[in-house]
Amino acid sequence: MNSWVMNAVFALLFILLTTGLFFFVVTRGALLVRGLSPGLHSEKAHVYPIYSNMRLIKLVDFQPIISAILLFQYHRLVSKIVSGLEQLDLTEKKLLITSCAFGNVIPRVVHAAFRAGAKRVLIADIIQNELLHTSRKLDAYSGRVELIEDNATAMRQEDGIAHANVMFFLLHELPHPLKLKALSEAGRVLAPGGKLFLAEFHRPELWVLRALSWTYFKVFEPLGLALWDTHDPLSCLENIGGWSCERTTYFFGNFQIITATKL
Repeated sequence: MNSWVMNAVFALLFILLTTGLFFFVVTRGALLVRGLSPGLHSEKAHVYPIYSNMRLIKLVDFQPIISAILLFQYHRLVSKIVSGLEQLDLTEKKLLITSCAFGNVIPRVVHAAFRAGAKRVLIADIIQNELLHTSRKLDAYSGRVELIEDNATAMRQEDGIAHANVMFFLLHELPHPLKLKALSEAGRVLAPGGKLFLAEFHRPELWVLRALSWTYFKVFEPLGLALWDTHDPLSCLENIGGWSCERTTYFFGNFQIITATKL
């Protein structure tokens, strides 16, 4: 094998290993270290530094990176939610976005909500830096979007305040009891007939992809594996009751969009 080919292979391996180490340090690794710290843990203890440190947020929130993490299905997933919102009549109503997310999902969702006639959009997140970062993407909607520091698992919002709620890849990062609380709160703040749009990982159909996904979750985000079985969002919503749900999967079942209507 030519020396340049060997160098290219080693360079690629180095990049992959370095990237993997970086994401481990700013995700699960940081939580493992945090868990060794004495004293009480706050309600933000489960939040990765990658979502709370402004420098890391700016470093990682780059559309090609986010698309690659979601195996280049990001656009399809967001488009499904946008299409669902645009089919609603949100005239003089409110949209709630529960938790900020990287990429262009929030600007696209906000735009779709106003196209559907929404009076106002509320964006809630437990991390102030996430809200600050998100606000910079929404200059065009100044005065029509309200950013609120709030906890998705124990929201301070009134019952039935919104007629649509978007939750984009939040559940897999929450401790298991908090997954159920977040879903319960998502229903409480929705008005009857309102819709929840929930994007998440899903158990892949292909065994190769399933093995790779299992390894990814075990290394970086072990709380996400429960979405495959014990804390499948659709099953959880059906067990809570009061929902009519449908699920669409993507990329051999690796991702899902659940559209749930509050009865």
